[in-house]
Amino acid sequence: MTLFLIAGEPSGDRLGAALMAGLAAQAPGVRFAGVGGPMMQAEGLDSLFPMEELSVMGLVEVLPKYFALKRRIAEAAQAVLSSGAQGLVTIDSPDFCLRVAAIVKAARPEFPVIHYVAPSVWAWRPGRAAKMARVVDHVLALLPFEPPYMTAAGMSCDFVGHPVVAEPLATQVEAETLRGHGPLILALPGSRKGEVARLAPVLGQVLAQIKAVHPDARVALPTVRGVAGLVQDLTADWAIPPQIIQDAPTKRAAFAAADVAIAASGTVSLELAANDCPMVIAYDMNPVTLWLMRRAALIDSVTLVNLVSDSRVVPEFIGPECRADLIAPAVLHLLAEGGAAQRQAMQLTMERLGLGGVPPGQRAAQSVLGFLALRGVI
Repeated sequence: MTLFLIAGEPSGDRLGAALMAGLAAQAPGVRFAGVGGPMMQAEGLDSLFPMEELSVMGLVEVLPKYFALKRRIAEAAQAVLSSGAQGLVTIDSPDFCLRVAAIVKAARPEFPVIHYVAPSVWAWRPGRAAKMARVVDHVLALLPFEPPYMTAAGMSCDFVGHPVVAEPLATQVEAETLRGHGPLILALPGSRKGEVARLAPVLGQVLAQIKAVHPDARVALPTVRGVAGLVQDLTADWAIPPQIIQDAPTKRAAFAAADVAIAASGTVSLELAANDCPMVIAYDMNPVTLWLMRRAALIDSVTLVNLVSDSRVVPEFIGPECRADLIAPAVLHLLAEGGAAQRQAMQLTMERLGLGGVPPGQRAAQSVLGFLALRGVI
């Protein structure tokens, strides 16, 4: 059996590598073709071209590369059709992957197409599911409430678990290296320059208020290489100088050791939940963008812990509410009372995402093989 896989982002590369390992364990002799990064290549994929060519976000960034990306879409689709593969697995990156799938389906309507990571139609733009169903047969969902949205649009779908439940955590000994006498606060202003530029000044004001109550408080700020210089500049005048962290082991230790986190909206809330770290979510954006998003939103919370646990225990300060005078009291409250309600919700979230069960990569492999067996191609 040969499967063609396409991933366009580092997160997709991780998902693809775990899926490939699961497939190799459950279907010995399986071969892989496609596009992927270093983790998928380590599992035996000879990438058609560098995955990094597809890691482009935003209209302004995409426009200069439009024709190159269009050529890569055609190249990938032709490679699928000539590969002799029994199926195509596209992993997130819908702007690229679903265009490849459309070409493949136009040429061979019966060809099985599986998409890994359901679009968040439960949050906004529900019409995306019906559009995707034109070129996708089966979906692997990360969140437990997603399958009904996919099946309603005409695709089969399995919840396979979120990769956060399989990610390594720091040991107690590693966490102790960052603990001290005062509370440790995680500052997480985001991984994109625009996010950091908007949120870092607000976090600095929040920390000044926290220092007035907790003079011995310390701050850890995990970041990524692309914004590390900007973070250094924007935190230089913070009342509590942060420990800026880029390496993965120290980041894991910081998540495990922290007493509370102030975080930008995103999947980081699940990382915090995995580490049992209470949190406050803060996020700001262009007012017009915020207005448009709120008009289109189908949900009343942006935090996955709130959504997965069916609770609203994680406080959110979005847009006009992203102010130090509102955020600081919420952080101080968590430091004072320990965040018991959040800890319950975080534990429930991890259980619902698959913690303690079959690893997501293995479950994804089971789903792929089961679907292909039903289609009679293996």
